[in-house]
Amino acid sequence: MGVRLSSGPVSRPTPVSDINVTPLVDVMLVLLIVFMVAAPMMTAGVKVDLPTSNAKPLQEPKPPIVVSIDAEGTVYVNQTASTPDTLLALMAKEADGDKERRIHLRGDQALAYGRIVKTMGALNDAGYARIALVSEAPTN
Repeated sequence: MGVRLSSGPVSRPTPVSDINVTPLVDVMLVLLIVFMVAAPMMTAGVKVDLPTSNAKPLQEPKPPIVVSIDAEGTVYVNQTASTPDTLLALMAKEADGDKERRIHLRGDQALAYGRIVKTMGALNDAGYARIALVSEAPTN
């Protein structure tokens, strides 16, 4: 048994100039779903039980600096824990020298109101005048 070789021209594969977009669309849809699920988890990192209010939410051009006080009285600036001594230095770093930047003050409802007012006063004394108290909308 012998192998017969063709004496004709050898055909070579030609390059394909079409782009298959199906894998690209699949990857983009998976990324979209991942970001849709992950985005709400990134908004507030400190667990605070907020009081309720019927006030309308504010619309801001820049994202506000979030100062949170949990039930134990620990103060956080954008999820970074601080002490009363380091609060203003951390605020200056986060505000990047902008004293007109909006500050959202979030305080746990189990916390004494005086603790929230004391923190608000310290921020106000440092020159931050645009301080807003944050609450949750009531559930009906």
